[in-house]
Amino acid sequence: MPEGPEATPRPRAGMLRRELGNLPNVLTLGRVVVIPFFAYFTWRADPLDSFVATLIFSLASVTDVLDGWLARRLNLVTILGKFMDPLADKLIVMAALVMLTRLGRVASGVVILILAREFVISGLRTIAVGEGMVISASQGGKWKTSLQLTGIAALLVHFPYRIDFLVAAAIIDFHAVGTWLLYLSLVPSLTSAAGYFRAFWRGIPSAA
Repeated sequence: MPEGPEATPRPRAGMLRRELGNLPNVLTLGRVVVIPFFAYFTWRADPLDSFVATLIFSLASVTDVLDGWLARRLNLVTILGKFMDPLADKLIVMAALVMLTRLGRVASGVVILILAREFVISGLRTIAVGEGMVISASQGGKWKTSLQLTGIAALLVHFPYRIDFLVAAAIIDFHAVGTWLLYLSLVPSLTSAAGYFRAFWRGIPSAA
């Protein structure tokens, strides 16, 4: 009987291919695929291209909610999806922040703080999983994400626009709005990070 890799069935590889092809994971993968197009329109930086970049970023943010809802609704929650979903989120946010820094629309110190927080918390969660602990997302973390994504979208629009609110019209400075929202997101970002560290510390078993 032949031996070697060709003679050994690989059911897990086939399962991973099926998982990659399910709708929630396709939507998640789509967020990664659009990053080069998003970066291109952001780099051009004129009003029309900035609007297109904002549209791409906003649609990617919507799919972040949609893919999780579909995975739970259709009973398609997978290990691959659990890995890809937060990775896709961080990649497109990182791409947006790097491009906005290049355009001078956001301070580099803020970007360093945001990205450092994300990497540290991701590492903490990885260690926690290895120790058999689960650190769930906090309400502060959800507020951080909402404020951060909205702030980035406003910074991508950047230019002031006259907005008609039916009862009145006003010129909205999207750069100023985005800057304030991004700074505001630092409050729940740092407080939730402290909460994750407390949860991790309390979950560490005491020495006998």
